[in-house]
Amino acid sequence: MPEQLITEDLAAYWTGRPATTIRRWAAEGRLTRHQDHGRRKNGVLYSLDELPAAERDADTRALIAPAPTPPILGQYDLLAA
Repeated sequence: MPEQLITEDLAAYWTGRPATTIRRWAAEGRLTRHQDHGRRKNGVLYSLDELPAAERDADTRALIAPAPTPPILGQYDLLAA
Protein backbone atom coordinates (compact mmCIF):
# COMPACT_ATOMS: atom_id res chain seq x y z
CA MET A 1 0.00 0.00 0.00
CA PRO A 2 1.46 3.42 -0.89
CA GLU A 3 2.36 5.85 1.86
CA GLN A 4 -0.51 8.19 2.77
CA LEU A 5 0.65 11.80 2.90
CA ILE A 6 -1.49 14.48 4.51
CA THR A 7 -1.30 18.24 4.95
CA GLU A 8 -0.26 20.03 8.12
CA ASP A 9 -3.82 20.98 9.09
CA LEU A 10 -5.02 17.39 8.72
CA ALA A 11 -2.01 16.17 10.72
CA ALA A 12 -2.94 18.63 13.46
CA TYR A 13 -6.52 17.34 13.54
CA TRP A 14 -5.39 13.68 13.48
CA THR A 15 -3.09 14.17 16.48
CA GLY A 16 -5.27 16.66 18.35
CA ARG A 17 -2.28 19.00 18.55
CA PRO A 18 -1.71 22.51 17.10
CA ALA A 19 0.00 22.90 13.73
CA THR A 20 2.97 24.49 15.49
CA THR A 21 3.50 21.23 17.37
CA ILE A 22 3.51 19.27 14.09
CA ARG A 23 6.19 21.62 12.70
CA ARG A 24 8.22 21.32 15.94
CA TRP A 25 8.04 17.52 15.85
CA ALA A 26 9.33 17.61 12.27
CA ALA A 27 12.16 19.98 13.26
CA GLU A 28 13.10 17.65 16.15
CA GLY A 29 13.29 14.67 13.78
CA ARG A 30 10.13 12.98 15.02
CA LEU A 31 8.35 13.29 11.64
CA THR A 32 9.54 13.25 8.06
CA ARG A 33 8.74 16.25 5.86
CA HIS A 34 7.78 15.27 2.33
CA GLN A 35 8.11 17.95 -0.34
CA ASP A 36 5.33 18.49 -2.89
CA HIS A 37 5.67 21.98 -4.35
CA GLY A 38 3.55 21.10 -7.38
CA ARG A 39 0.22 20.85 -5.58
CA ARG A 40 0.73 22.53 -2.21
CA LYS A 41 1.40 26.16 -1.38
CA ASN A 42 4.11 25.43 1.19
CA GLY A 43 4.93 22.03 -0.34
CA VAL A 44 5.09 20.09 2.96
CA LEU A 45 3.21 16.86 3.63
CA TYR A 46 3.46 14.40 6.51
CA SER A 47 3.15 10.62 6.56
CA LEU A 48 0.05 9.31 8.31
CA ASP A 49 2.06 6.24 9.40
CA GLU A 50 4.35 8.40 11.56
CA LEU A 51 1.55 10.35 13.26
CA PRO A 52 0.00 9.03 16.48
CA ALA A 53 -3.79 9.29 16.60
CA ALA A 54 -5.62 11.37 19.18
CA GLU A 55 -8.34 9.81 21.28
CA ARG A 56 -11.71 11.08 20.06
CA ASP A 57 -15.35 10.40 20.90
CA ALA A 58 -16.76 7.82 18.48
CA ASP A 59 -20.02 9.69 17.93
CA THR A 60 -19.12 13.36 17.99
CA ARG A 61 -15.38 13.14 17.11
CA ALA A 62 -14.73 15.56 19.99
CA LEU A 63 -11.18 15.46 21.30
CA ILE A 64 -10.80 13.40 24.47
CA ALA A 65 -6.99 13.30 24.70
CA PRO A 66 -4.29 14.51 22.30
CA ALA A 67 -1.84 12.03 20.83
CA PRO A 68 1.40 11.29 22.67
CA THR A 69 4.67 12.71 21.39
CA PRO A 70 6.19 10.34 18.81
CA PRO A 71 9.75 9.08 19.33
CA ILE A 72 12.64 10.52 17.35
CA LEU A 73 12.93 8.63 14.06
CA GLY A 74 15.69 6.03 13.98
CA GLN A 75 16.08 6.05 17.75
CA TYR A 76 15.08 3.00 19.70
CA ASP A 77 13.69 2.94 23.21
CA LEU A 78 16.63 2.06 25.45
CA LEU A 79 14.39 1.11 28.36
CA ALA A 80 12.36 -1.48 26.43
CA ALA A 81 14.68 -4.36 27.30
